[in-house]
Amino acid sequence: MLDSSAQAGEGAWVALCNSADLVDAGTAVSFDVRYQGLACRAFAVRYQGQAHAYLNRCSHVAMEMDWQPDRFFDPTGRWLVCATHGAVYEPNTGECRGGPCRRGLIALAVQEFGGVVHWRSQYPFQILEY
Repeated sequence: MLDSSAQAGEGAWVALCNSADLVDAGTAVSFDVRYQGLACRAFAVRYQGQAHAYLNRCSHVAMEMDWQPDRFFDPTGRWLVCATHGAVYEPNTGECRGGPCRRGLIALAVQEFGGVVHWRSQYPFQILEY
C-alpha cells in the first residue's frame, strides 16, 4: 500500500496502489478497511478502463469472494464471481446479475489522480489502524 499525503480523517482520499497495478479484468488489489466498526477486506479492480472497489463480501452470505488471492473475475473477464456460491456481479456497478446474491456488492468510492488509485475514507468506511 502506498503512503497517503492526505490526512486520514473523515472524507480523506487514501492512496491504494499505482494506477498501473490494476489491469483490465486482471488481479485485484486487496486492502483492509473498517466498515461499520468492523475490520473487513476490500478489493479494487479495473474494468473497461475504470477502477472500482468493493467490500470482499458476497451479498448471499458474508464470505470473502475470491477464488484465489486477489482473483475475482470469471475466466472471460466479464463478471465478478463469488467462488463459494457462484453469485455473479457486474464489475462496474457491483449489481447482482445471477446466482444466489440478494443485492449488489457494497461499493467504496475510488478516484485516480497523479497515477495513483485512491479510496475515500468516509462513513461507513474508515482506515483500519493496527
